[in-house]
Amino acid sequence: MDANFSLPALNPGFKFPQAVPSLAADQFPAIPRSDADLNPPDHIQAIANTAAFHFGFIEQGGSSLYPTLAQQVSSLEVLRILLSIGPTETSHFQTWHDKAGNAVSDPLAPLTDPTNPELVFPNLNVPPFGGEDFQTNLIMPEPCPFLRPDFPPVSIIRPTSSRNSGAVAAVKSLIADGLFTGQSKEFRDLLFSLASEADGARRMA
Repeated sequence: MDANFSLPALNPGFKFPQAVPSLAADQFPAIPRSDADLNPPDHIQAIANTAAFHFGFIEQGGSSLYPTLAQQVSSLEVLRILLSIGPTETSHFQTWHDKAGNAVSDPLAPLTDPTNPELVFPNLNVPPFGGEDFQTNLIMPEPCPFLRPDFPPVSIIRPTSSRNSGAVAAVKSLIADGLFTGQSKEFRDLLFSLASEADGARRMA
């Protein structure tokens, strides 16, 4: 690659709209906490829907994390491991993208959690949604205005920088998602320490 090559500046103000805004507004259970969560049917379906989006979020992060780390390692053995895990994460993302799409399609959507009425899964295939931008089974090339507004539809793994998709960024996103709720400060401190070491790795010539 040309040493003078650089990616175009990211648009700092661009944000993808939330497919399910209520999921981003609070934290909701993604597994049944007791037998009481098994009913009514729409409640357990809302839990399953939440899990589908949660796993999609996890695998989306993994699809960027491993290519990011691979750019920094010196050991060929470690590089082989990272390059072996990365495609698996992307494959998992495709699967969970499809499962999450089912949650916002007929016959499951629209759905409101009867025990958490603020949690609503809209049907993204009907007005005011619908169309290609909201196609729930679309996993192929999509517009990338966050990279450059005039790009045609392209399919990329994004991002691949330590700041946005490195180990520390991954830990921060998992904590914000509630994955480590109830864990001690010592546990979180250890995670951040390990993640900082991973992000600090530099490829030796």
